[in-house]
Amino acid sequence: NFVNFADLSGILNCGLGQDCRRTFQLSNHHAFHCLMLEFCVLGSGSAGNSSLVRSGKTTILIDAGLSAKQLVIRMQEVGVNPDHLDGIVLTHEHGDHTRGIDVLCRKRKLAVYCNIRTREVLRPKVESEVSWRLFESGDAFPVGDIRIQSFYIPHDAVEPMGFVFVNGAGRLGLLSDIGHVTTLVKDHLSGVDTLFVEANYDDLMLQNDTKRPWSTKQRISSRHGHLSNAQAAELVSDIESETLHRVVLGHLSRDCNAPDVAIGAIRKTLEEQNRADICVECAGQNEVIPFQPVRKGGMSVPVKVAEEKEPVRPRVPAAPMSPWQASQQSLFEI
Repeated sequence: NFVNFADLSGILNCGLGQDCRRTFQLSNHHAFHCLMLEFCVLGSGSAGNSSLVRSGKTTILIDAGLSAKQLVIRMQEVGVNPDHLDGIVLTHEHGDHTRGIDVLCRKRKLAVYCNIRTREVLRPKVESEVSWRLFESGDAFPVGDIRIQSFYIPHDAVEPMGFVFVNGAGRLGLLSDIGHVTTLVKDHLSGVDTLFVEANYDDLMLQNDTKRPWSTKQRISSRHGHLSNAQAAELVSDIESETLHRVVLGHLSRDCNAPDVAIGAIRKTLEEQNRADICVECAGQNEVIPFQPVRKGGMSVPVKVAEEKEPVRPRVPAAPMSPWQASQQSLFEI
């Protein structure tokens, strides 16, 4: 029952630009798959947010905040056929994360994974036939061979979610819009290989901004608003581990932040922890960050492919939104 490592040489040396799904018959007669977990950012900013995570056999779109046309163009640019998506996973209902869903699903019957409150806000706006796959906050569920752990995050949406995407080849943590970091958030992100996290504004630049009234600045920096560079740096410091090798900063404000400022804040913190080796980069609104392995070195490992199961359906009906919640849905898109 020992694995013949000669049989695995093809797995461990598979190229990054190739299809990384390969099936090998090992000496114990179990079929294993080479699963390289990879992450790509299609765009991130106030005008729209969307990214992709894929293994050898599964491709998931995370949020669909760009126009359907741009989503298709950018997916094709990185070699993804939108017709072959295994699902769309939504962090929350705001337009800069969901704008393209209706048109994208018009010619494609795609599964959309979200919680029931998010679905209830979006359903009147989505005329296309959508296969809604519902889960409760805190549920873990599979999409293909990728396991997704959901967890609640504080933001001014009906029920915003953070996610950790896992398979045998890595752990990707994803935090989109979030007002402050909780112990729950840090616990879930512990041990990730790659982290995508919001770094929306620089404190001084927000304070000096002349385009926004004081009330808007207060909402942005509130505990249910957006994360600052300093808060993102503190989070990275708190979850830093030997596995973390890459941090991607997203949702930068056009007026109240800049890539060099955001990267500088994170790098300063990491250098203080003797972790200058961790790669820090910013996702842009109009630039695609191509697929890169989630785990350092991109080495895949042989793992059994879990059988896909339907997500657990909510057991209790969700409370309806208050008029105030409905009026506040888009206030935080800066």
